[in-house]
Amino acid sequence: MIRSVLVSLLFLAYMSDAKENSKKEIVLLHTNDIESVYEPIPATWRDDMELIGGISHLATLIRDVRESENITFLVDAGDIFTGALSKKSEGKLPFDLYSAMNYDTLTLGNHEFEYGWEKLVETIPRANFPVLNANIVHEASGELIAQPYTILERSGVKVGVIGVMGIDAFYNTMASFHRTGLTIKDPTETAQYWADKIRDEVNIIVVLTHQNRTAPMQTNKESDPSVQRGFDEDYAMAGNLRGVDVIFGGHSDNGLKQPVIHPKTGTVIGLTFGQGMHLGYTKFKVDTQKHDAEFIEGYLIPVNSKQLPEDKQTATLINDYRKIYPELLEVLAIVNEPLMRKYNEESSIGNLLTDYMKKAAQSDIAFLNSGAIRADFNTGDVTLEQLINVYPFKDNLTVIELTGNQIKELIEYSLTLPYGIGQVSGLKIKYDSTQDEMKRVIDIKVNGNDLMGNEKYTVSVSGYLAKGGDGYRVFPEGRFINDDKPFQDALYEEFKKAKIIEIPTSDRLIDVSN
Repeated sequence: MIRSVLVSLLFLAYMSDAKENSKKEIVLLHTNDIESVYEPIPATWRDDMELIGGISHLATLIRDVRESENITFLVDAGDIFTGALSKKSEGKLPFDLYSAMNYDTLTLGNHEFEYGWEKLVETIPRANFPVLNANIVHEASGELIAQPYTILERSGVKVGVIGVMGIDAFYNTMASFHRTGLTIKDPTETAQYWADKIRDEVNIIVVLTHQNRTAPMQTNKESDPSVQRGFDEDYAMAGNLRGVDVIFGGHSDNGLKQPVIHPKTGTVIGLTFGQGMHLGYTKFKVDTQKHDAEFIEGYLIPVNSKQLPEDKQTATLINDYRKIYPELLEVLAIVNEPLMRKYNEESSIGNLLTDYMKKAAQSDIAFLNSGAIRADFNTGDVTLEQLINVYPFKDNLTVIELTGNQIKELIEYSLTLPYGIGQVSGLKIKYDSTQDEMKRVIDIKVNGNDLMGNEKYTVSVSGYLAKGGDGYRVFPEGRFINDDKPFQDALYEEFKKAKIIEIPTSDRLIDVSN
């Protein structure tokens, strides 16, 4: 009897120890929207560092965190393409870099389709990790364009990862000719389908999304409380999914300094602001014997470029690609102080680019959507590579004739957009942001003179806007004049002429409510 009791007690103790040993802490490291921003930028909005970002410095941070933790997984929520070196290599360099950094998986973003889906499919095999998307399919066959999910396993822990793209990201931020023959399924329904399929096989489920509406893309967005948003789609998805533990989002260029936990489902949501300036850190305790994950903590780690040395492997990869395209190293001009992006107000770089557009087109006015400006200019030499990084899109500088009334309409519309105000040259605009939409403009001057409603003005814009991009329907309603010159070529010529960049005049967009 006593022997039997002792055996039972020993068995219970063994089972208790086994159960306790089955629980392990893991760290999920995540990034999103790096967008081929490879070099550090001045951290002018921070007091604790001079430079932030740079993919080789990010690689060092990732390595350091991995070495300090027992079990880590590294994932990305898409948009690894864009920028000069990515475009020249048609996506080869981004995949090579992510492979060198030992990413475990990523989901496709809209920028990965910039060279057409055929080229993307051709390039994906360069990755030494699974490239995911579960809801983009070929219209004719219904076959998926990529792998829908993967199961990562390390130290007995199994992590199920599913990748999806949002409807808006697919239709409104991807050129139609780059997705010809493709269609998209509902991301939430798709994520749920695959989560149900794999739930019993894994200890924790992560959904990588590329769907949130664009938030202000500006260098200092992490310091602006008004831009701590841009994850509405992820939040809604988190409230509707069953059995999903984590959503790491992308596309909005937004960040969450700490993860948001959905009150209904407990799903954890994380985003990093993008462009390689932060590494997302999220810790869980999981049970290797079942699907059971307990959130412990999460935060963003800034990439302090002065304190983090370059990772030699990634730095060498980038430099090797630069040697293949030496034309990118051509110095066009010199900048004596940084020119930085802002989204909800005028910016020094926006003023410069629109001034050059106006000069190149010899137009009365120039107008550029803030979202088209994808990088900043640091102090020093401006190379062709840097110029392309700032404006990486291939379209033509287009001149449209609009009436004064139409110009007022486009400015009013610009002031309504949640993802950014238009940058201008030739205009001085006073407005009140507290007023109702389409009733915010107080006064508009054109080159020092009052805007006249019936008078006609020439406006230089990107080809994207000329076709009604970002919802600017007024441009297609104007009279087309010409689009003879590629946009990048026009900027190139103006930079070459300038040689030394003068800081442009400001006070073009004045919010009287401030």
